[in-house]
Amino acid sequence: MSVLYLAWRQPGHRWWPIGRLARQGSEFEFVYTRGAIEAEGAGFRPLLAFPERNDVYRSGTLFPVFANREMNTSRPEFQSYISWLALPSTETDPLALLARSGGRRETDVFEVFARPEPTEDGRYRMPFFVHGLRHRSEAAQALVERLAPGEALELRPDPENPADAEALAVFARSTHVGFAPRYLRRDLRALDLANTGPGAISVTRVNLAPTPMQFRVLAAYEAPWPEGFRPFAGPEFEPLRPDLAAVA
Repeated sequence: MSVLYLAWRQPGHRWWPIGRLARQGSEFEFVYTRGAIEAEGAGFRPLLAFPERNDVYRSGTLFPVFANREMNTSRPEFQSYISWLALPSTETDPLALLARSGGRRETDVFEVFARPEPTEDGRYRMPFFVHGLRHRSEAAQALVERLAPGEALELRPDPENPADAEALAVFARSTHVGFAPRYLRRDLRALDLANTGPGAISVTRVNLAPTPMQFRVLAAYEAPWPEGFRPFAGPEFEPLRPDLAAVA
């Protein structure tokens, strides 16, 4: 895992990817993306840690704005936490942890997510936690606790959604249980079109209460990786510094 994005959400409204974090050898690099320009119109301002939007920030250690979004590996509850994420018990790579957890906090306006990379057998596979379960019915919340790993889920467009007409709803056993993350929507639609059919989405893990709701249902979307496909191809993901466009 070498490239992550930082997204900012206008409270109660839409979101924008505003920065890119990359690991280059032994260094971490942060740059703002074009999404930050658009987000400024909705109230976003450069972070105190990264005050100049056209600068490149480098560090030999992970920037605190990201490191503080993860649980310290020395905490006694860390093993429970990593089991929620369905990662190996020995995993300590901060980018791998952030990529899976999203670095989300309650009532937070930031989220971290990874750039998809082809699997060894040339497929697109993206794990994600189902969003919005807390806003579904009690019946839906009870249903997800009965789901089993490997059980099929379904993505459906939700054009009548008053908050987001482009939303992709997640259904389990014909019940609406939440949404796919917004940052994946363009990729998932493009993959379905390129492969002339929907990819497979299924349950990876269900974490029972009292696990925080944002970690309750871990799912994964998988499809063939089409030739020439480029994930996160929108301009909002491009760095403001064009000389930094390519990151391995």
